Amino acid sequence: MGLLNGVTQEAYNTSTDKGNYQFVSLDEIISSFMVVYVGEGKILSKASRTDVQFHGMRAIQELSYDILRSHKAYEIEVPNTLVMYLPQDYVNYTKIVRVDSSGVEKPLYPTGKTSNPFPISQNAETGAYNFSGGAINIQGDAETNINPHTSDTRANFNTIESSGQDYDYNNTDHFGLDQRGRRYGLDPQHAQSNGTFYIDNSTGFIHFSSDLAGKTITLKYISDGLGTDSEMVVHKFAEEAIYKHIMYGLISGRTGIPEYIVQRYKKERFAESRKAKIRLSNIKMEEFTQVLRGISKPIK
Repeated sequence: MGLLNGVTQEAYNTSTDKGNYQFVSLDEIISSFMVVYVGEGKILSKASRTDVQFHGMRAIQELSYDILRSHKAYEIEVPNTLVMYLPQDYVNYTKIVRVDSSGVEKPLYPTGKTSNPFPISQNAETGAYNFSGGAINIQGDAETNINPHTSDTRANFNTIESSGQDYDYNNTDHFGLDQRGRRYGLDPQHAQSNGTFYIDNSTGFIHFSSDLAGKTITLKYISDGLGTDSEMVVHKFAEEAIYKHIMYGLISGRTGIPEYIVQRYKKERFAESRKAKIRLSNIKMEEFTQVLRGISKPIK
């Protein structure tokens, strides 16, 4: 059995960034790129650090969507307002689940049959719009600061429960005892009792059905990974892919560069991105074998 040396032992006892050795910061990548690729007699005779920083950030942003996959998760208890802020670095959600008392995650499904349009103040008799200061008076939500406006559409959505929606799985008015076996083709958003939601991207809120009030919800989403140079980190498996993205960005944006040179670095960028994706897929033979053994029928 090997013994821990002093440096390793100190890291285990005092370090607060355990596990971060697998990552390298964008600041380190930029510094390394300037040393290795920029200068007299090198691939690029001149390149400003600002340009390298820009293309490095773009590389992280692009790779975060498909390869690096900067996954994050927020857990909240749904308030009485039935809304949740979208995180500041939110790009798209991967899954929204309700967590039951046993810690089991039950997926929520989006509803495509409601929205939250801006309610315009109107004259009750003539229907004319009320103007304030030369602009249409948009009714605000003075109840709380958590939602900028409340339309009748949203208010009606908030008063229903999953089990009370039209053509719901539990709605016996449409599916009584004599209708057994006739639910084929039922809309999935109504064929479950976990609850529903819709995302209002214009205001930055997620709206939940009323049966989710007080329930624990987990939002799993993708971030673009952007931050300061020291905050943005890349897995070492994808470090070379970042270098190739920066190089291609700098070369393709310059005039007088032969097309075959541009295409060469484009191919290298693609090859390194593909290699990073394979490495980060993290496929283990033991886990793959376990999946195959769990299949009830042989693979043909």
